[in-house]
Amino acid sequence: MNAIKYTIIFLLTFIFSSAFSQDTLRNKKGGGYLFTLVKNLDATPVQDQSSTGTCWSFSALSFFESELIRTGKGKHNLSEMFVVRNAYIDKADKYVRMHGKTNFGQGGAFHDIPYVIKNYGIVPEEIYSGLNYGGKKHNHSELESILTAVVKTVTDNPQKSLTPSWKKAYTSVVDAYLGTVPESYTYQGKKYTPLEFANSLGLKMEDYIYVSSYNHHAFYQPFILEVEDNWASQQVYNLPLDELMKVINNSILKGYTVAWATDVSEKGFSFKNGLAIVPEDDTAISKKGADNKQFNNAGADKSGTPFDAPCLEMEISQQLRQEAFDNYQTTDDHGMHITGIFKDQTGKTFYHVKNSWGAKSNDCDGYLFASEAYVKYKTMDIMIHKDALPADLKKKLGIN
Repeated sequence: MNAIKYTIIFLLTFIFSSAFSQDTLRNKKGGGYLFTLVKNLDATPVQDQSSTGTCWSFSALSFFESELIRTGKGKHNLSEMFVVRNAYIDKADKYVRMHGKTNFGQGGAFHDIPYVIKNYGIVPEEIYSGLNYGGKKHNHSELESILTAVVKTVTDNPQKSLTPSWKKAYTSVVDAYLGTVPESYTYQGKKYTPLEFANSLGLKMEDYIYVSSYNHHAFYQPFILEVEDNWASQQVYNLPLDELMKVINNSILKGYTVAWATDVSEKGFSFKNGLAIVPEDDTAISKKGADNKQFNNAGADKSGTPFDAPCLEMEISQQLRQEAFDNYQTTDDHGMHITGIFKDQTGKTFYHVKNSWGAKSNDCDGYLFASEAYVKYKTMDIMIHKDALPADLKKKLGIN
């Protein structure tokens, strides 16, 4: 009887602990935030952008990898650096055509990924890793310096006359560091070109839209989001804040993940503590300067209680987020991937966010929990499938 009794106790303990690990999470080991699952969606493993400013490619491709799971195409690890390589080249062309009067650097925006996929296709990571310069981790500091020198030399030419060789020279530098793209390749037993592989995945790039919320433009109309990394001057739809949040929530609950562009410079953003919050009183938090080119080091230092247990957060209004954008307090820092919704022990909504700073970089397996207040306050824009929009907003925006 004793053996049976202990076996039953062991099995019950195992069952309850398994249920806890699947439906309830903490912000970190021993953390005071206890999150209960509302809805969580499938995603591919966390990647590491390392010492690059290419979060836009990592987060957007993570989003599209979840789209492939959702549409029954299975799990694929797509090449971030294939996207980056093509964007680097077209970004240089735009910079030269604009006589150097536009932004040039590692940054980008979500719409760059559909642009690249539609025009150049896509390849799996195993075909194109973008690590042609040695080492196992990405580092674009040297590459960026050389590329910047090339385009500045071209645009600063006192003769104001371009040779036909500059773009070939520029492209050769990109390919020397990232690798030459194969014209065709074999993947999972089939031969593809990059465009053929993109077509085989079945995703229509025109089905993806971008949404933001700022009142210096008319609501329910598209506008060009004024951030430096929007080098292609692409548009986003503009919704009131409450409706932007309605879109995010509706997306997750309907089974669609969300690509999330945001600001991570706030005191309440602490990746190592697995949290992004907007404490009503943030005086207890200190923050050492984060090196935004070494993203894995970013995050607030824990020196108070807001990261230890749920705290009161600021009430975020349309005007408050607008003021933060207007005075440069909210800037286009980082792209991540929202995959789920949880509630903390006080009933507040938190979003489960997949980052690209490596799976072992915090206690949440490379994820973090962003409060509803933080998402309201610091969202720059989102990318979603158009069918994730509620029907009434589809009609207001004129989207079929």
